[in-house]
Amino acid sequence: MTRKTPSLADSVRTTEDGVEILDRRVYPFERRWVRCRTAEDVAVAIEQMVTQSHGPLFATTAGMTLAAREARGAAPGEAADRLRAAGRRLVATRPTNNHIRDAVREILLATVDGPLADASGEELVPAVAEAAAAHDAAYRAGCAALGRNAATLLPDGARVLTHCWGDAYLVAAVQAAEDLGKRLEFVCTETRPYLQGARLTAATLVEMGYRPTVITDGMVPAALADGLADVAMVASDRVTMDGHVVNKVGTLAVALAARAFGVPFYVLAHGPDPHSPGIADVEIEHRDGAEVLHALGARTAAEGAVGYYPAFDATPPHLVTRIVTERGAYAPADLAAAHPGPVPAGDTAGAR
Repeated sequence: MTRKTPSLADSVRTTEDGVEILDRRVYPFERRWVRCRTAEDVAVAIEQMVTQSHGPLFATTAGMTLAAREARGAAPGEAADRLRAAGRRLVATRPTNNHIRDAVREILLATVDGPLADASGEELVPAVAEAAAAHDAAYRAGCAALGRNAATLLPDGARVLTHCWGDAYLVAAVQAAEDLGKRLEFVCTETRPYLQGARLTAATLVEMGYRPTVITDGMVPAALADGLADVAMVASDRVTMDGHVVNKVGTLAVALAARAFGVPFYVLAHGPDPHSPGIADVEIEHRDGAEVLHALGARTAAEGAVGYYPAFDATPPHLVTRIVTERGAYAPADLAAAHPGPVPAGDTAGAR
């Protein structure tokens, strides 16, 4: 089947002299690219929310490629140290999302922390680029597998409530549902304060031929009470081994409303994070509270008011119907047994 690739699916591109990142803060009203010439530029772009959801993963692999280029003239040892330092800087940009950490780790394991420990800077440039490309490809393959597993849970005609911007997970699930002959409907929360649902999710679904309904974040209980959606389906920035779901703040409210009105609550994740046995092992990023006082660059709160902004929240396992991974769909209590160890991106072995 020939498909149109949604515009946001390929929003990071590496060029001869840098990295270009599609500015998701202004999309779809503007199609603006932010040019990054150094790995530090990439880190700043991630911190400033130029790219969101899974975009930071692809920005990270591109940033590591730039870091290798910057260390091109360095001697063995020094080149490795500079690459590791760039990796630490990128991981620190969004500490809650383990996709960045995993991308850096895989690239380092394939190069300076593996077979190329004594490589010169010149030798690292193609090796890092190759490892970055391999990680990107494996991640996309994993998303496709995850999407197929999610699609089996959605009946034809299902009305799906989303929260925030599920990126590659959402696209893969929708495409897999179409492959099964299913046509879905969507209700998207606007997702304050960056309005990712109203802009990014909605724009992508429109490009794919859907007509999503947008609601404000506070409307979720009323929408479910009115029967506007049959299923709630969200992505995740991290899932702990015991089944806690860490995702964009507001996800917990969606889960609570879904439980109250008997609506299944599905979570999409590559797999649980083996480095996070429980929620105490996850650092929840808190951003500048001033961000919630604005929307799309305009102040929306009274002068003199202050803001509070935990960028993520944690949904406990008892509110989750199924966690859908590359390997299958599991009750939270069964997740650890299905994923007993680290799960490389793209690993679909053991699928049920």
